[in-house]
Amino acid sequence: METRAHRAHRVVVLALAGLLPFELGIPHRIFGRAKDAAAGRPLYEILTCGLTPGRVPTDADFDIHVEHGPELLATADTVVVPASYELGPVHAEGRLTPELAAALAHIRPGTRLVSICTGGYVLAAAGYLDGRRATTHWASAQHFQQLFPAVRVDPGVLYTDDGDVLTSAGVAAGIDLCLHIVRRDHGAAVANDVARRTVVPPHREGGQAQFIERPVPRPQRSATTAARAWVLDRLHEPLRLTDLARQEAMSVRTFTRRFREESGLSPGEWIVGQRVERARSLLEQSDLPMEQVAREAGFGTAQSLRKHVQAALGVSPTAYRRAFRETGTGGGAAPAPAALTPLTLTSPDGTSVAAGSVH
Repeated sequence: METRAHRAHRVVVLALAGLLPFELGIPHRIFGRAKDAAAGRPLYEILTCGLTPGRVPTDADFDIHVEHGPELLATADTVVVPASYELGPVHAEGRLTPELAAALAHIRPGTRLVSICTGGYVLAAAGYLDGRRATTHWASAQHFQQLFPAVRVDPGVLYTDDGDVLTSAGVAAGIDLCLHIVRRDHGAAVANDVARRTVVPPHREGGQAQFIERPVPRPQRSATTAARAWVLDRLHEPLRLTDLARQEAMSVRTFTRRFREESGLSPGEWIVGQRVERARSLLEQSDLPMEQVAREAGFGTAQSLRKHVQAALGVSPTAYRRAFRETGTGGGAAPAPAALTPLTLTSPDGTSVAAGSVH
C-alpha cells in the first residue's frame, strides 16, 4: 500500500458542458507526464468528474463520458476548471447555477484551484477570485472585469499565480500554467522533462504578453530564433546586444523591436529569465558553491545571482536549494515567481533596453 509520503498529488478536472476538448486534455497530458526521477513513480494522479456521471457534451462534434460525479472534488489536492462555451448564467450574470454551486461545495478548504481560459468565470462566480489578481482569454478580459469588479483582472499575461489560486489565458497558456505548477511543485528538472516529452517550450514567464497585435510579417523578414539559440549556448558569457543583433544581420534598434514583437519581452528580460532558469537547475541538481553557480548561469557574482533569483523566485538561492533538498523534488517549497526587475542600459545607437546582465 502506498504511504502518505509517497501518495501522488490528486488533480481533479471538472468537466462542464460545452467544454473544449483540447483544454480538458492539458492537465492529463502535463501532470500525467511528471515522474519522480529516482523511482519513476507518477507524481500526480489525474481524474475527471462532471456535475453528474455520464455524458458531457463538448464544443466539438463528439461528447465524452465521465465516470465520476462532483463528490470526487472532495478528494482533490488540486481542482482544475477548463474552459466551456456553455456556462449559462455564470458567463451572462456572474452567478453559479444551484447544480454547480452544490458541486463546488465539495471542495475542501486549502485545495489549490486552477482555471484555464474562461474556466476562470467559474472560480470568480464562486468568489474564489475576489481581491485576487487573475487573467482569462484576452478577448473576454473586459467582460470578465465588468462582471466581477472585485477581481483584479490582468488582461495581458499568460497566467497568474496567487499561491493557492492560479488562472491562465486560453489554450496554450493552459500548458504554460500547468508546467509552471509542476515546476513550482517539483523543480525545473521535472518540468523540463515533461516539456521535452510534450515537445513544448519548457518555460514561459506568466508575465509574458498573451497577445501581440501586429501585421503578418513578410516572408523575407528575419526572425530572432537564431539569436536566441546562440544565446542559450553562451549564457555563462558576457553578452552584448550588438552581438545578438549581428546574428540576425540587424541593427540593434530593429533587432530589439523584432525581439519584443516575437516574444513579448525585451532581449534583456528574456536573457535574465533564461539565466534564472539555468541557476535554478544548478541549485536543484548540483552542490556547486554559489560563486560557481553565478558564473555558470551568467550572473558573474554571488551577489548578482542572489539579486535576480530573489526577484524571480521570492527566496534567496541558498533558501531555494535548501527547500528543494528538504522536500526531495521541490514539494511546492518555492513560492510563485515575482516580476523581474531588470536593469536598463543604452545600446551604442542610443536605444534603451532592459538588460539584466546584458552589456
